[in-house]
This record gives sequence, C-alpha cells and structure tokens, in this order.
Amino acid sequence: MRRLMFLIPLVLFLGLAGWFAVRLKQIDRGDTPDRLPSVMIDKPVPAFDLPPLVEGQPGVASAELGDGKVRLVNFWASWCAPCRSEHPILMRLAGQGVDIRGIDYKDKAADGQAILARDGNPYAAVARDESGRTAIDFGVYGVPETYVIDRQGRIRYRQVGPITPQDLQNRILPLINELSK
Repeated sequence: MRRLMFLIPLVLFLGLAGWFAVRLKQIDRGDTPDRLPSVMIDKPVPAFDLPPLVEGQPGVASAELGDGKVRLVNFWASWCAPCRSEHPILMRLAGQGVDIRGIDYKDKAADGQAILARDGNPYAAVARDESGRTAIDFGVYGVPETYVIDRQGRIRYRQVGPITPQDLQNRILPLINELSK
C-alpha cells in the first residue's frame, strides 16, 4: 500500500510534465491561444474615416488602404500596458520604412497625444476611434491588435496582443516582404 501511495504522485507528476512538453511543442509551432481566428482575413478593410488624434495631422481612412502599398494598422490606447511594451518594436518598424497607421481606441485625445509626445510617434497617420465602432468592424477583441493590409486593401494577417520580436521576425516581416513584391 505504501508503494502505491508513492506511485500516485509520481504518475500525476509525469502526466503533467508530459502535457507541458506537448504544449511547449505546440507553442513552438505557433499554435498559441493568442492566435484567434478572424473572419476578416483576405477580406477588404471595413469602410471607415476617422479624425486625426493630433489636430493638423492626417487621420486614417479605409480609402487610403488599397493604394498599392502594404501597411500595418495598429489599434492601441494610452491606458494599455501591453501597447507600451510593443511601442519600441513599432518605432523600430517605422524606422525601417514600414508604413504604420495607428488607431487610438476609446481613449482621451490628450492621453494618446501625451504618450506619442513622450515615447515617439511610429505612425505615418494616427486617428481616434472614440466610439470603438471601427475596432468592432475590424473584429478587434482588445488592444493592442495589429493588421497587415495588402496593396489592394485586404486584411492578410491579424496579430492579437503586442508584437514580440519573434512575431516580427517569423510572421510579420516575411509577410510584408512577400506582399510587397
């Protein structure tokens, strides 16, 4: 009976260790819970025309997302901690010439402006989505979310959560390069 009592925790431990090993392999392949499916993939961006976050600068409209350039559309907010962790990656992308359109989601204009003034502005244009309607039309679950838009204005990829260096190297930059050919 004592040996049986010793085996039960050992079997439970080995089972749990095996489950963790399987999940780690799945994560290595990109099968992670943050990869939520989107019905918008390969469909045109929804129609929208948002006002600028900063007065005197351009806003963002769907009409410009199909003019022959590959772009990123990044939904973010000043109150979003993961958005701040992603910000240096967006700054680096912008420095490499990637055209990023920002949409400040359900935020006070002054708060969004303050973040960009303090941390830098990676966006070629940045708009306000005060009501959240445009985010809903895109299928945004929460910020940050980033979409790769092809030259014809179709959504080709959706990044749920902050962009990590691994996401950038393994998914986003290869797709941008492929779509830019």
